[in-house]
Amino acid sequence: MRVIVVGAGLGGLALAHGLSRAGVDVEVFERSPAADAQPASYGIHINADGARALHACLSPESWAAFDADSAPAPDVVHFRDQKLNILATLDRGTTADPVVRRRGVRRQALHGALLRGIDGADDTAGIIRWGRTFTSYRIRDDGRVAVAFADGTTTVGDLLVGADGSNSRVRQQYLPDVRRLDLGIVNIAGRLPASDAAGLPASLLDGSVNNVVPAGPGWMFASTWEHDSLVWAYVGARARYPDDLDGRDGAALRRLVLDRITGWDPRLRHLVADTPPDTVAPVALRSMPVLPVWPSGPVTLLGDAIHNMTPMAGLGANTALRDADTLRRAMLPLVHGETSLVDAVARYEQHMRGYANPALALSTRNARNAASGARVPRLVFRALLRVAEAVPPVKRALFPDPAAPAAQTVTASH
Repeated sequence: MRVIVVGAGLGGLALAHGLSRAGVDVEVFERSPAADAQPASYGIHINADGARALHACLSPESWAAFDADSAPAPDVVHFRDQKLNILATLDRGTTADPVVRRRGVRRQALHGALLRGIDGADDTAGIIRWGRTFTSYRIRDDGRVAVAFADGTTTVGDLLVGADGSNSRVRQQYLPDVRRLDLGIVNIAGRLPASDAAGLPASLLDGSVNNVVPAGPGWMFASTWEHDSLVWAYVGARARYPDDLDGRDGAALRRLVLDRITGWDPRLRHLVADTPPDTVAPVALRSMPVLPVWPSGPVTLLGDAIHNMTPMAGLGANTALRDADTLRRAMLPLVHGETSLVDAVARYEQHMRGYANPALALSTRNARNAASGARVPRLVFRALLRVAEAVPPVKRALFPDPAAPAAQTVTASH
């Protein structure tokens, strides 16, 4: 059994670890020329599903590296008005389980832990092939998959896994009709050293999630990672931004946000004003549609390659890690000769759609609600938040546990 993984992102690397530890011959092909060529990015929060998947896939040494490079983060979401008054707080509590506790980690640190032991940098046998850009695949008469790369090289495996991100070339060939949707929403995001955020409420700096919900248009997200960087994002419909938004530099984008939060708490205005302009950028929000059912075979997808979603639920990276463990577990009976490749892939895809579709729906709904400028629905939502804070059953109904959403799938042709 040989598995070819295209893409050395979080999900692809977690899968490579899990399959290698199960005795599967796996090789990862990544278009970046080297590990340090990966683009810089903000941190992520690892939830119970993501942590459980990492623990299952990684070696003890790689898990220890991740554990050392991450920091505990409370599983708490605050909703505030534009004056920073609490509207409602959702506290899912803490766990004594050291595996599934919520963590904040820089993406680069997590990526480094995932490279440990498989990139060949520490005198181990590397299974990552850098500088190899996927171009196409072909299913041979014997059912195996021949994969071609831009440098003219090819390789053959029993299973091809597209883990090559939101613009996945594997998906474009395999499921050409499944395309990302532009939601018409843009986040203007920035990052401020936490040491420069003096005067803000402690919960904006402790790793919890904060949503600022004004009475009118606009919405702001703010949280810290590893207690040293405060990331914020102002959410708005693209139609309400200037036409030249994408061409503006960080300083101009920062001024634009300041113009839109006039009258907000001075501490929030200082947060934006003090943010280094080179960290401020527009981020267009896109999402995959509801995933249909397709015939399974020797090609499959994981992570952003199949269910790219908005960041408005904090589930994207965690869902990719969950994919890796789900596919790993689906492959174990195949390794032991107890099922066929097609059945193993079908089991993975069915399970993946069961949790990915609700995550897609939640992240899209959150983004659209945040970007809405309709005053009456916003006022109703703020009133609901206040009621939820006072009446626990209303809070449970308003904020169902995302760890166990109902499965949603639809049937469509390949």
